[in-house]
Amino acid sequence: MRMLVTGATGYIGGRLVPRLLEAGHEVRVIVRDPARLRDVPWVDQVEVLPGDLTRATDVERAVVGVDVLYYLVHSMSSAGDFERTERHVASTVARAAAAAGVGRIVYLGGLHPEGKLSTHLRSRKEVGEILMASGVPTVALQAGVVIGSGSASFEMIRHLTEVLPYMPAPKWVRNFIQPIAVRDVLHYLIGAATLPATVNRTFDIGGPDVLRYGQMMNGYAVEAGLKQRRIASLPVLTPYLASQWVNLVTPIPRSLAVPIISSLQNDAVCREHDIDQYIPPPEGGLTGYRLAVRYALAKMREGEVETSWQNATVQGAPSDRLPSDSDWSGHTVFTDRQVVESAAPPAALWRVVEGIGGANGWYSLPVAWAARGWLDKVVGGVGLRRGRRDPDRLAAGDAVDFWRVEEIDRGRFLRLRAEMKVPGRAWLEFTVEPRPGGGSRLIQRAVFFPSGLGGRLYWFGVTPFHGIVFSGMATTIARTAATQIQVTKR
Repeated sequence: MRMLVTGATGYIGGRLVPRLLEAGHEVRVIVRDPARLRDVPWVDQVEVLPGDLTRATDVERAVVGVDVLYYLVHSMSSAGDFERTERHVASTVARAAAAAGVGRIVYLGGLHPEGKLSTHLRSRKEVGEILMASGVPTVALQAGVVIGSGSASFEMIRHLTEVLPYMPAPKWVRNFIQPIAVRDVLHYLIGAATLPATVNRTFDIGGPDVLRYGQMMNGYAVEAGLKQRRIASLPVLTPYLASQWVNLVTPIPRSLAVPIISSLQNDAVCREHDIDQYIPPPEGGLTGYRLAVRYALAKMREGEVETSWQNATVQGAPSDRLPSDSDWSGHTVFTDRQVVESAAPPAALWRVVEGIGGANGWYSLPVAWAARGWLDKVVGGVGLRRGRRDPDRLAAGDAVDFWRVEEIDRGRFLRLRAEMKVPGRAWLEFTVEPRPGGGSRLIQRAVFFPSGLGGRLYWFGVTPFHGIVFSGMATTIARTAATQIQVTKR
């Protein structure tokens, strides 16, 4: 069948696409920025349409000839009237799918109790209702906490458990959760595509274990070889305060922590298991929580994390690409340029450049980088501890701490776009060139487009540190590459 996948750059969508291809389906994806898919291994096997789901014409073009539409988009920001945006997108997709004669819609929402819901769960429920009322047969799968390498929920559990030997926690740590392994979510998503046209309803999906959130943390501790954590339930920690706490002690930014924590205020367990009558469980049965954690940790150790929450779009972060230098005419632009020679060959220098950030750090004044990361966290940014999906290799669209890869020409050029809170727009570029006679040259450039007076004051305020931070970074990168070559020769 011909499948249209929305949210292909997201955590679930990025894993679903290759599995649909393996099953023999034709796959089309619609993305706002096709460059974010340029380096994924399956990009040449799919039809990539640039487009925005908020625009009806883009959606109408995308659904032509489609048998099954996967709706895997959801805002993880509380900024602005996101519920209205979600409603508009769902209605736009529903109308276009019905008009084009799409055979089925498959939607992934969230488990929720009866009664009052958080804004994000309420919005997800409403989106499912809009799609089921479209006239197109719709399966709305409702999942709870998804456990897999790189998932936001798993990363929150992991960091809270690893960082805190004793955890003062909100009362929701005693709520019951029915987690589900990401592999089982994908199993149900693929199976839903072939259900009869008479099926138009929601299905609760969950793994075999029902646990308290505190038990999930200690289950992670056992699998990670850590001592079990003592957890104290404190009723004074409101969802807002808890999200601030998670923001500070984990890499999860506040904008993402808020919807996750809001969804944990009530028990999140399956109220029915009707899915078993339509889609048989995977061979060997559903994956238990501890086994799902074990699989996730193994993927992380082996460097095989397919997709990650880290690469989700950061709401409010600059997304405009750096204009060409000739387009700067008439604009206020500040730059810092460093040129350093290295005895290492270009390939060796590039390996250090491509490995920047994450565990390797930024090669100059770690205290200053850490302080900037904490400051960003305090004001609600992503902070420096977001890390990177792969420790050695970057792709367009990848997150690197509080930067994102905007452009990469492997072996030669890397451009990072800032996603930290800053009064303006900022980029950091690295160019590696061969040097006549041997060795290589690193050209490093920081570019800042200030916003108003605040942006100008910000640049001049940090200028005294540039001579230390940027110069030291370029010099240390070049020296590290040369040192690694010497060690290899020995």
